[in-house]
Amino acid sequence: MTTTPFDDFRNLLAALPSADEAARSRVRTLFAKTDKPKASLGRIEDVAAWLAAWSGRAPPAINRPLVAIFAGNHGAVRHSISPRAVAATANAVELCAAGGAAINQICIANDLGLKVFDLALDIPTGDITEEAALDERGCAATMAFGMEAVAGGADLLCLGDLGVGNSTIAAALCAALFGGGGADWVGEGSGADEAMIVRKAEVVDRALAFHHAALDDPLEILRRVGGREFAAICGAILAARMEKVPVLLDGFVATAAAAVLHQADPAALDHCLLASLSPGPGHAKLAEQLGLSPLLDLGIRHEEGVGAALAAGIVKAAALTSSGMAAAIRR
Repeated sequence: MTTTPFDDFRNLLAALPSADEAARSRVRTLFAKTDKPKASLGRIEDVAAWLAAWSGRAPPAINRPLVAIFAGNHGAVRHSISPRAVAATANAVELCAAGGAAINQICIANDLGLKVFDLALDIPTGDITEEAALDERGCAATMAFGMEAVAGGADLLCLGDLGVGNSTIAAALCAALFGGGGADWVGEGSGADEAMIVRKAEVVDRALAFHHAALDDPLEILRRVGGREFAAICGAILAARMEKVPVLLDGFVATAAAAVLHQADPAALDHCLLASLSPGPGHAKLAEQLGLSPLLDLGIRHEEGVGAALAAGIVKAAALTSSGMAAAIRR
């Protein structure tokens, strides 16, 4: 039998662990026994129950939360789809390493671990308007690398991205996965003006036209019109599922990467929550398509893990609320 680099991931998608419904039920029961109006804590109760279901612990606890940010560069940036130069990706990685980025401060505030992964920034992916972003072997290897995000242990994984022009790549992925053209999915990204938004949409449309004969498989779409950070995020989501680690998705890019798995198996994102809604029509449309409701909507365009790290504070509070109120019942 002939095997391909994607076969291991297809096998994982065919054997995804299910939620621990008994743990979810125990958390719901604990909240019902507390001295408060029924369901008065709203989504806090839902988040606590979700944590229990996907961690297998009731009440849930978060002791090792991790923000994982994957950084990649894209050949399509040569079409002037971003006001920032490609070098800005490496600069942002260096700023994180020096502790001076916004994400560093939010991780400190919410007591979160932080890892930033440089995905061959000196070798941009192929220009998706005229070639595949990655070959299958390279895409699969990057997915496998992304799986290492949880190798050191984590009980909540917050996924973010860094990459000049990657909001255009996210739009291309969405259009290839769900239909429509560039104008249906692109937004201003990091400060694009009207003319640049038009160019972003044109790049998406040219990519769809070039790859149109091979857009019937989600993983093939990922390698053709995605990028390294998208592939790594897919790998991280799969690894988290296998290790019973709940996941927070940061913004448009992380959600677009996750959409690849959703199209392969609609249950593949059940252990994920959407942390933050990015401005612009694309992310809202994608969130609706995936049935995800954001925990936050603060107008955060910065992405880079910021929304997920902020939402992690809410998730940690939900876990503590559940465990603290359960302890009060036992007393």
